[in-house]
Amino acid sequence: MRYLTFLAFFLITGVAPAQSRLRKVEISKEISAMLPQDFTLLSDDWIARKYPAPVKPLAVYSDPNGRIDFSVTQKPSQFKPQDLKMLLAFYKANLLETFTKVDFIRQEVTQVKGKDFIVFEFVSTLADERAGSSLAPVQKYSIIEYTIQNGQLLIFTLHTPLNMKNEWQNTVRDIMASVKVQ
Repeated sequence: MRYLTFLAFFLITGVAPAQSRLRKVEISKEISAMLPQDFTLLSDDWIARKYPAPVKPLAVYSDPNGRIDFSVTQKPSQFKPQDLKMLLAFYKANLLETFTKVDFIRQEVTQVKGKDFIVFEFVSTLADERAGSSLAPVQKYSIIEYTIQNGQLLIFTLHTPLNMKNEWQNTVRDIMASVKVQ
């Protein structure tokens, strides 16, 4: 009976899990996406700690627990949008080299909001393969999208822990399908 009361409360009040309510976020003048309402923009200091790389992401948004991240990176590119089909093999090889194991769910060039993107949806495993290491492998569910505009490669990435995949997969797909580049 308590379960029915609890369920009725959610149905009547319209309360739903936070990740199902998305809001439009302007990442730059040309880039926007729909993100969960409770995702917040990380400060430059947090980005530098979480993403130590030569090219700092343009923006990183994270859930309140810091377990799920949506990031956008922009870097110069010599390639043109018509090169995306050729680049798919290159970026796939890069993913296979980065992780211990990659199980692809999707790997294609497709349109998102009328623009061509390379899209990889996958489950990755990163294991510490040093002798004597007892660290457990890190497993994540991810979607990464690449597009090229005005001589810039734009990379959109969303990672969740693997144990949250079933709960978040539809929302992650909705977020990544909402990416708009003008």
